[in-house]
Amino acid sequence: MNFTRTLLNAVQKTTTGITGIAVHPTPRPHLIKTYGDTLTALSRLPATAVYRQATEALTQHRLAVVESTEDLGEIEAKIGAGQIEEVIIQAEDEQRLVAKMAEWKP
Repeated sequence: MNFTRTLLNAVQKTTTGITGIAVHPTPRPHLIKTYGDTLTALSRLPATAVYRQATEALTQHRLAVVESTEDLGEIEAKIGAGQIEEVIIQAEDEQRLVAKMAEWKP
């Protein structure tokens, strides 16, 4: 395991190539936590709300991909929403929107 981690560290990317978006040091655990928090927040919305149903389905799908896949490149390919850092930004934006939707009461 340590040998693999050493090799992984040797090939980790140093830049996203996107101005203003830094490389995240631990993207997978961060995404798992963000998706979990989003699902918890969504559970507070009415079960009949279309926003909740659609967002819950998308978030559960993405969480399943992240939990079942170790390779970041493979996660990026399966989700199809850009680099892992862009996926993190999307997940955080969605988490903030869930809070707003709860405030606006869909």
